[in-house]
Amino acid sequence: MQAIAKWLEVFLQPKMLVILGYGFASGLPLLLTKDTLQAWMTKDGINIETVVWFSLVSLPYSLKVLWSPLVDRFTLPFLGRRRGWILLVQLALMVAIALMASQSPKQNLEALAILGVVVAFLSATQDIVVDAYRADILEKHEAGAGAGIAVLGYRLALLTTGALAFRLADRIGWQWVYLLMAGLMGIGIATTLWGKNPPSETIPAISLVEAVWQPFVEFLQRLTFKKGLLILLFIFLYRLADSLVAVVAVPFLLSLGFSQTELGDIRGGIGLVATLVGTLAGGAVLSRIGINKSLWIFGILQAASNGFYWLLAQAGQNLPLMLVTVNVENFCTGLGTAALVGFLITICNQQFSATQYALLSSLVAFGRDVVVAPSGEIVKFLGWQGFFAVSIFASIPSLLLLPLFAPWEEEK
Repeated sequence: MQAIAKWLEVFLQPKMLVILGYGFASGLPLLLTKDTLQAWMTKDGINIETVVWFSLVSLPYSLKVLWSPLVDRFTLPFLGRRRGWILLVQLALMVAIALMASQSPKQNLEALAILGVVVAFLSATQDIVVDAYRADILEKHEAGAGAGIAVLGYRLALLTTGALAFRLADRIGWQWVYLLMAGLMGIGIATTLWGKNPPSETIPAISLVEAVWQPFVEFLQRLTFKKGLLILLFIFLYRLADSLVAVVAVPFLLSLGFSQTELGDIRGGIGLVATLVGTLAGGAVLSRIGINKSLWIFGILQAASNGFYWLLAQAGQNLPLMLVTVNVENFCTGLGTAALVGFLITICNQQFSATQYALLSSLVAFGRDVVVAPSGEIVKFLGWQGFFAVSIFASIPSLLLLPLFAPWEEEK
């Protein structure tokens, strides 16, 4: 019992509650420009090609590295280097999401797209500072636990914008759902006001030019140029297979005849519980076996989980198989996310954490939001079975890179 209690100590620190709240605030806007928006558009009769191409409204997540140096360089005159920026962006997000609630895909698709981009931009900016705050406040031995807690908060937000939003949409409509989600940004605001600054906040770069250039130079010098580039390529590829499935999952399941309520209960509810379990399990396993082995094991499991979608495409509207498919895929997603977030935390320099983490997470977002945008066209060409087969093979390149910088027997 004492060994278990000692292991749990790292999860019980006050900083972990702040990380949990920030994880929720970061996750809340994401599906409002992705799955829930796709479901809203599908329900309003928008065609599949347009629905999938609409994933490009999330482009700011992939480009956030472009303005992250501004966040590293300038400190607002309240709440410290990180929390001041977080509060400002959270207030703006509350307003922008509320404005989305006033639109309709059928009547104001262009306006909804513009507001979606604004929400994505603000959300990406929040992520820049929240990720930097987490990298600044966590010690190296806390990285695994902190990653698990952050993703737990993130997935709780997805549970809210998934299960809760889908169920409410059948009763009160999507516009009222979006208005409710705007109000829930208050949780993030309360977290910012209650939280504390890192014990020793690093000094910002002297000039904007240094803030832009030095983070990249420092990263490549510290890791060596070749190894640094391999790591960047790996980060881009690691979640690609999972992202290919995620971007089409809602239209796919609706096309099989499942209802929005079933999607909310299973994919948005039970499935996200599986993700939470996977995330916490991933954080626990990571702290035991290390980052390298976790990246190997969880990467293989992520790839294998896509095979269940291939089976479901063959079976058609099969509720038990859909339940298994969603839960396996979400559990493995939680494992992979915990490993990747822990890995990113450990390779950032605290002085440039906003810019470096933004660069690394932008690569993940680029694969998640941009590279997968033509998925609807691929589905149209290959069919659902062919598409999911391709998604499985898309995981292989990232696994082939692991021996070059994260060998199984050598831990970071």
